[in-house]
Formats: sequence, structure tokens, C-alpha cells
Amino acid sequence: MRIGIIALLHESNTFSHQPTTLESFRQSLLLSGEPIRAALANAHHEVGGFFAGLEESGVESAPIFAARALPSGPITAETFDCLQQQMLTTLEAAGTLDGLLVAPHGATVSENLPDADGRWLSILRSAVGPSVPMIGTLDAHANLSPQMVAACDALVAYRTNPHLDQRARGIDAARLMVRTVRGEIRPTMSAVMPPLAISIDRQCTDEPHLQPLYEAADAQLSQPGVLSNSILLGFPYADVAEMGSAVIVVTDGDRDLARKLSRELAEAMWEMRDRFVGEFISAEEALDRCLTMNGPICLLDMGDNVGGGSAADGTELLGAIHHQQISPSFGCVYDPEAVTACERAGPEARIRLQVGGKTDRLHGDPLDIEATVQSLHDGRFDEQRPRHGGITEFDQGRTAIVTTDAGLTLMLTSLRMVPFSLSQLTSFGLNPARFRVLVAKGVNAPIAAYREVCREFIRVNTGGSTCADMTRLPYHCRRRPLFPLERDATFTDELRS
Repeated sequence: MRIGIIALLHESNTFSHQPTTLESFRQSLLLSGEPIRAALANAHHEVGGFFAGLEESGVESAPIFAARALPSGPITAETFDCLQQQMLTTLEAAGTLDGLLVAPHGATVSENLPDADGRWLSILRSAVGPSVPMIGTLDAHANLSPQMVAACDALVAYRTNPHLDQRARGIDAARLMVRTVRGEIRPTMSAVMPPLAISIDRQCTDEPHLQPLYEAADAQLSQPGVLSNSILLGFPYADVAEMGSAVIVVTDGDRDLARKLSRELAEAMWEMRDRFVGEFISAEEALDRCLTMNGPICLLDMGDNVGGGSAADGTELLGAIHHQQISPSFGCVYDPEAVTACERAGPEARIRLQVGGKTDRLHGDPLDIEATVQSLHDGRFDEQRPRHGGITEFDQGRTAIVTTDAGLTLMLTSLRMVPFSLSQLTSFGLNPARFRVLVAKGVNAPIAAYREVCREFIRVNTGGSTCADMTRLPYHCRRRPLFPLERDATFTDELRS
């Protein structure tokens, strides 16, 4: 038995002004063939799980194509065409396959294809034919489409946010594949997409408001004939027709059961809909709370959520901290110009900088500071423990660390970086426990790392391309009605298969 592996992972923010290019993938991951095994077999994400699940069954894995880029704007048409062509070329060269394990994100958008994941999965299905099993994983933030469901025999989504189970879900998908090819099971999938958009600040699966929904999903798994089920929380920053929540149930050849259970799970989600409406705290209120708390406190800068495709140079929250002189505090800002200025000045130099607010006008104005250059670095660091995203090697480009007289320490980077690892601080000589306030540009993902040191987390409703308040986002293409944007929406069981 020989199983191919293909991954194309990108979360596309259609409100972002930063297009995703081929260079974006080259900076993160763009590989074909055996180098994929060396790079990803031990990773904490789903592709690592594919390799592990096949190996435990003694099945040959054939890595074919893998691409990943940091969340940002839609993929340019030229880039997406190039990725598809490389994918198909390497698939053709891979030889005979008994099955294909695929890892789409589920919220990928290109300039001319709102459902880019559905497109490349459909192209793969045409290439391998109807008889070769295709089983895939999905990010919990996928915006599920009919094309994705039609192209695959089964889809398995992460069950945690922060995403700490990616490798486990990859193993699940691989096990389903092995059993399918051996003729032990016949995966049959049904999906339902209720008219519901779950606010990003209500998508942490560790919190009580979501736990009953996952308990309902877990209860279904004990029923005879059920192979898998998934809850898709949705990605609100992709203005596409599929934006919103969904559920998937996979049974062993029983389509009626799959449809029945997918509807029941979708109904359970719908009945809990009021739990999933956002609860927003302003920057001013968040800082007032900080003054009454013992640190370290993590302020989650939701409007500049780098893991959701934002600019990474937002200044609204950091500027407020700086002006109120809440210290010692920490934040990270993408600003190649400021890094270059610090390099020219050198360590221990006093320098005047305009920091951040340069990508667009959505994330605040540049912050005027006078600071001391503390240190300069190459920006590379590792994370060996499972953290959101499953990545083990990071590169934020040339990096400068500066401290203002007001006690704000800023990590300035020449590449955008997600706050998914405390190694981002410790690798460059910073002790996160010494800060009273740490700003992490995210919503839920940073919690997996920062809870090691932070006593409190406050989600802050800042402006930006990942503004948590969906009513402030300029949607044009999303489906309607969609609760809570349309409060009079009623349940529909739109089936995906």
C-alpha cells in the first residue's frame, strides 16, 4: 500500500491589504517530494500526523507537495496557478498511489477563486479518479464548501483551539485511510452549515460556553457505525459565500445515519447560538483592569491578530500602554524600517523612532518613541512543544529589541510573526515573567504558550483587519441571513452531501 501526501495551508484574510505571493510561501514552506519528510515528519501538525499514522500501520508514505504561508491577504492568481501546477506535476511524477491524504486549511482564498481549497481538491480528485480514496484534515476555522466535501471521502477537523491536536487529527485521517484501502470501512460523509457565524473571541474550546457542543460531538462517536465527526467554527475574515460554522459526520457506509447525526449536531450548535456572540472590551477598559490586577497579564490585541492575517504593526493598544506608562510591558511589532534604523544605531544607542502603523490605515498611526537599543538578532527560534499551528522552526527576520523610558519593551521584526511561542522572547534574552503586561497580537492561539506565565488574559477589541466585532467588517459576499449579523435568521439544514 502506498499513500500520497499533499498539503496547501493558508488562512486568507480578504480584508487584508497584503497579498500572498510565491515569496510568502518560500519564506515559510514550499517543498516537493522527500524533503517534505525531513521537514515535517516530526512536526506537531497534521502532516506530521499523516507520516506517523501511516508508519504505525506499516504503510508506505509518498510525500508529494507541501506549501504553507503565514496568514495574510488572498493568494495572487499567478501564485495560486503556480502552486496548483507544481502540485499536479509532482503528483504525476509520484507514480501509482492507493490513496491520497490531503491537508487543506479550509479558509484559503485566491484573487479569482473565493473557494481556493475546493478548487485544488477538485483538481486532485479529477487527477486521481473516483476510485482512489482522498481523506483530509481541516483547520477548525475552515469555511466549509460543497466542493471540499464532494472532492473528499472524509474530512477530519481539529477539535481544539488553540490548535494543539493537529498531529492527532492527522493520525486519525491516516488510520481512516489505511482501513479504507484495506476494505475494512467505506467512509460516507454528510455536512450541515447552519446560518451561524461564531465570534472569534468565543472560539476558544477550553472555555465553558463551547464545551457542551464538543461533548455532544463526543457522544456521537460512541454510536455504532460512526467513524468521525467535526465542528467547524468558521473564519470570519474571509468574505466568501461559505463563511460561517459547519459540522461534519463520517459514517461507515451509512448515509442516512451521517445525515441524521450531522443535522442533530448542527441543531445543537444552533440552539447554543447566543453563547457564541462576541463580548467586547475596549483598550481603555482593558488598561483600567490591568491597573487593578497583579501581573503578568496578557492583553490579546484582537484587531491585529497576526494568525488571522493582520498587518502585525498595529499601534492602538501598544500606544495606549506607552502613553499611560504601564510598565514593565512588552509587545512585538513588524517594522523593517525601524529594525534597519536600530542596526545603524547599534546596541545601547539612544534612538528616536516611528514604530508601526505603516502597512495600512486600519491598525493605527506610527508610534513616536525615544528608546534604547537593547540588542540585535537574526530572528530565528525554535519551539519543541506542541503549540498552536504545530510549527517547530520560526524566522521573524532581522530583529531589534528596544526599551522606551516609559518601560515599554518592543521587539521589532523585519518579517511578520505570530505570537505562538514564548521562545520568541526567551531565545532573545527576555524573561516574559518579569513583565507586568504582555501584548500578544492574537485572540485564542497565543494562550497555549502564554498561560505558562500569565495569570490573566484580556481580549481587547481593537480596530484592524481582524476586528473581532463582525458588525464593523465590510462584508459583500458572505451568505445571508447569518446570525448574529441578522438576528432574525432561522435554522436551515443546508446539506453538503
